[in-house]
Formats: sequence, C-alpha cells, structure tokens
Amino acid sequence: MRIVDLIEKKKKGSSYTRDEIQFIIDGITNGTIADYQISAWLMAVWFAGMNDDETAYLTEAMAKSGDMLDLSSLGSYIVDKHSTGGVGDKITLVLIPLLAAAGLPVAKLSGRGLGHTGGTIDKLESIDGFRTDLSIDEFLAQVKNINVAIASQTLELTPADGKLYALRDVTATVDCLPFICSSVVSKKIASGANIIILDVKCGSGAFIKTKEQAEKLSELMVSVGHRLGRDITAVITDMNQPLGFAVGNLLEVVESVDVLRGKGPDDVRDLSVYFAALALVKAKKFENLEDAEVYLCKLLDDGSAFRKFEEMVSAQHGNLLSIEKGTYDKARYILDVKSFSDGYVSRCDALSIAKACKMLGAGRDKKGDEINHRVGIVLAKKIGDEVKNGEVLAYVHADDENLGKAVCEEISFAYEIVSDPVKTEALIYKTIC
Repeated sequence: MRIVDLIEKKKKGSSYTRDEIQFIIDGITNGTIADYQISAWLMAVWFAGMNDDETAYLTEAMAKSGDMLDLSSLGSYIVDKHSTGGVGDKITLVLIPLLAAAGLPVAKLSGRGLGHTGGTIDKLESIDGFRTDLSIDEFLAQVKNINVAIASQTLELTPADGKLYALRDVTATVDCLPFICSSVVSKKIASGANIIILDVKCGSGAFIKTKEQAEKLSELMVSVGHRLGRDITAVITDMNQPLGFAVGNLLEVVESVDVLRGKGPDDVRDLSVYFAALALVKAKKFENLEDAEVYLCKLLDDGSAFRKFEEMVSAQHGNLLSIEKGTYDKARYILDVKSFSDGYVSRCDALSIAKACKMLGAGRDKKGDEINHRVGIVLAKKIGDEVKNGEVLAYVHADDENLGKAVCEEISFAYEIVSDPVKTEALIYKTIC
C-alpha cells in the first residue's frame, strides 16, 4: 500500500477497508507517513467523509496505537464518563465518588484543561497535597481498596490521536465528525471501560454549538461503540451558560464539596445524579432510572458520597480540612459585577465567562503553562433569574486588582437583561443509547 493511493481513493469518495485504515494509523504512529501527506489525507476525509464502518475501523486502530489499560480485575462493569468540554463543568468531581459510594468501581483517568475549558486534574490539584501522578499499580490497588481513584493520564494512550490532533488544529479539520468521534471514543476504549457515558455539551460555551451537530456526533459515537463492543450512552446537555455558579479550579472544588454534602446548585446535582443513575442501570444494579435516582439522592443527602470523596482525597495524600472550614487560600481581591437595570437575565454567555476566567490566570493556552488555582468567577445570577438595578450579577476572584476590574467589564457584556420573564432551556436535551 501507498499513502498517496489512499489519499487519491478518499479524494474520489471511495470507502476504506479495515487494513487500509490500519496502514494509515501505523504510518502516522511510527512516522513513516510525512506530515504533509497526513495533512492531505485529513482534508480528503473532511471533504469526502467516512461511513460508520470506516469510523469504527479508525477508532479501533487509534485505540490500539498505544497502551491499552486492562481493568478486568476490578469487576464485570467498569464505568467511565467523558465530557466534550464545558464551562464550570465539575460533574466528574461529584459523579465519581457518588458511583463509588453506590458500589461501582471507578478508575478514572482525566486530563488537564486547555483552551477555554477546565480540566479535572487541575481542579483536584487545587486541593492541598492531592497527588494525581499515580503509577498504574498504585491506581489499580487504590480502586481495589476503596473503589475509586482519579489520576492523570500516565500511560501512552492513543498516540496516533495526539499526532492527528496537532495536525487537525493547523489544517482546519478539527470540526470533522469522524475525527471527533474517533478521538473521544478511542481514548475511552484504551482506558479500559466497558460502560461509557459521554456528556456531549452544546451551546455557546461548548465546542459543538448546535443541537443538530451534537445529535449527529452522539449518534455516531454510540454506533461506533456498539460496533466495537462497548456500551456507549451519549447525553446532550446545555452549555449556553456555565454549569453551577463557580468557574475556576479551587472554586469549583468548593462547590463540588457542597453538592457532595447534599447542598450546592441544583443543575450540578441533577446532572450528576442522572449520569450516575444511567451507570447503575447499565451495570444492572437497578432496573430503572427513577429508583436509581432516589437511591443516589439519599447517598448525597446522608453524606455517603462526601465520605467516599474524603476517602479518595486522603488516599491520594490530599487534605480537605481548609475547604471544609472555609479557610482555603482565597484570591487577594473579590470584585462584584452589578446590574444597571431591573429585569430578567436572558443571557449569561458561557464562552465569554470562560474567556474572562482565563484572563485571570485560571486557564492555559498550551500544555505546561502555569495556572492560578484560586482565581475565578462565581455567578450570582443565571438565565431566568430576576434582577434589580444595582444587584450583583457575579463576583470576580482576582489576584491583580486592575486585571480584576477589566474582567468585571468583560463579564458585564456576557449578561443581557430584558424586561419580560425568561423561559430557561432544559439541562438535558436528549439521551442516545
């Protein structure tokens, strides 16, 4: 086989065989296919597309391009959840200990934030002493001991995806559904889960802007999962405004602790419970979502989920005492953004708020950039809320006063106030399985 012939084949709209896709992924992984040829191939696929079989072949080859984590020793049902990226998305911090408290083993490999979305590992590392760099042996031993661990990705998982993504980013081929699908699903397969729940964010603060795009991607990922013997459920959720009230690493951990103790914002609680209920039904612990949700709410309200989170944090050398007492390291300045009119919030733009949070130092442009864990934004009003002139819309937690004032101005533009009451969007648009 020659890559030039395979580029020509796709350019003419023909479909690839499994062996042809394996040849391409092997060449990308071992460096025998030049970057300029990969770039040409990416653009050919962008224009000609791939059918579901081709996308499944691509996903499988990418999953097997590096290490494959074997979690079979942990039990028959291993759950993993992945979000396509949102603002204030701290669901993993609640969901993972909640599932563990419900008796499901959870071995979660997570990443750091890049661009405008936050990363679970960055959030956890804002906890005093918390260790994320577990070896695989430590990682598995902890799950066997206490049912849960969250660690950074230390394995060489899906190296083909890393090389492809770098080129997709500079060849305007990021928004190609077969590539998005294979990137997400291949990592979940390589991570060893057999029950996979995908939170497909859609809206202004997500990479996927419309419900139609989100539905197409969700259907494709579920179809590919089935072809590869994985039980995948995709849940399309709203990301036109931040999830919860807190945006920023340590602030999101504090809010997550509130939810785990039976308090905190309803949207974070409701989405965490829904995802956990899906997992419990898939793992045959409950016959229906309603009964599972009742049980999970009890675990939040009676402190069981929080105690499991405490147990995980302690096992990974973290200390929650300052968060529990409210004495954690806070930003030097807390500035408020006030409304200039009476009315109702019709817009609380997630992307604008994420960019403002990044300005404060809570995010990074490239891997390796330092971040400030304690800065961020806490919303006081969200879409549908009534607001009076002079009332606070949001609080900016900043270490630089002038920068904080500039961010306050940016956040004021993220809000829109109208005179008539506003109907809020549903948190969950659709579930595809």
